[in-house]
Amino acid sequence: MTLDDLVRWEDSGAGWRVIHSGPAGVTLALLRCDGGEEVDRVVVDDPEVIAHVGGRSSSEDLN
Repeated sequence: MTLDDLVRWEDSGAGWRVIHSGPAGVTLALLRCDGGEEVDRVVVDDPEVIAHVGGRSSSEDLN
């Protein structure tokens, strides 16, 4: 998943939640926009995505 993919996901109204964060990257649960049901999980090691996620635990957290 690239940063463009994640931003497009967010822009569509969907969200994400950090499942795990470690030296190898972050595992994100991708959530539906209509209730937050998890639809997928991705492991990301892209530095741009990791910087975008920052210290947040979910897309609901303020930047």
